[in-house]
Amino acid sequence: MNEGVTLALAVATGLSLGALFFGGLWWTVRKVVTSNWPVLLFLGSLLLRTGIVVAGFYAVSDGHWKRLLACMFGFAVARFIVTRLAGPPLTRYMPPAKEPGHAP
Repeated sequence: MNEGVTLALAVATGLSLGALFFGGLWWTVRKVVTSNWPVLLFLGSLLLRTGIVVAGFYAVSDGHWKRLLACMFGFAVARFIVTRLAGPPLTRYMPPAKEPGHAP
């Protein structure tokens, strides 16, 4: 297969892996508030997400550093996309910010 097509597929796979990883992290953080076992939820989610991503990187790279680099680039881009789509952080659990005091 053409090297450019292979690298484009590696970037697309990295985007998918990043969306899965950071989307799963976002879901975990939102669900931990109502969980009876928050530590197990965090640990299980971390192990599952990390295992999937490492296996995906290994499968995509197939011993080629350029494919691995392209996949990691897609993963990093997915982080920014998921961060923007997730919106601002929840503020209902934090007290409202006070305005800073002014000097006399």
